[in-house]
Amino acid sequence: MLVLWDIDRTLLYVGDVDRQVYRETFAEVVGRSADQLPARGTGVTMPLAIRSLLVNNGVPENEVPTLLPRMVELLPQRLAAHTEDLRQQGVLMPGAVAALSAVCDHPGYVPTVVTGNLKPNALLKLDAFNLAGFLDTEIGGFASDDQHRPALVAIAQERAQAKHGAVFDRANTVIIGDSLEDVRTGLEGGSAVIGVASGKTTTAELIEAGADAALDNLENVALLLETIAALTHGAR
Repeated sequence: MLVLWDIDRTLLYVGDVDRQVYRETFAEVVGRSADQLPARGTGVTMPLAIRSLLVNNGVPENEVPTLLPRMVELLPQRLAAHTEDLRQQGVLMPGAVAALSAVCDHPGYVPTVVTGNLKPNALLKLDAFNLAGFLDTEIGGFASDDQHRPALVAIAQERAQAKHGAVFDRANTVIIGDSLEDVRTGLEGGSAVIGVASGKTTTAELIEAGADAALDNLENVALLLETIAALTHGAR
């Protein structure tokens, strides 16, 4: 059974580090400061966030196709320079380590990530909090793969199938995330959805958006495991 974890505000929160990286990257590529930064906690992929950053700060549309890939390339380098800030300013979400450990240790569960982060950025964040060992990041779905986040579910499923020789589809895949975008990713991408109200979205809002289940946080590990099993009918 494939368990797809979101990262930001589900497993960890890096405070203003991401926003500082956007500021620095925009200034280096565009040559001036950004007045408006991407909205917090939306869950959209980084390429789409960068596009909004450029357009909302007055960059002409005809320049975006040239500047956007330059920013995508530079963003991981800028985040790497803030590795210590990730550790000092970032926090683990309540219950994240125990929840990751329980899923990782569960027989038949394949834990990885589906995230709006570029892969280098995702790995930097996970490594900063010593979480990478709980996840198979070789088979995940990242914004580096596709800017359309629902497409990342199928990418992760195909990679998991190639590695494990089993078919992964909606019946045996679940995404765990905190945002409305995580819910949309699962609904459109082909997986069950467990919403976690650890970000800016309440359990009621997650359910209303279409999540199959919603938890207040990850602290009740037994409940999390029960919910995963119930949504996938105990699939392995």
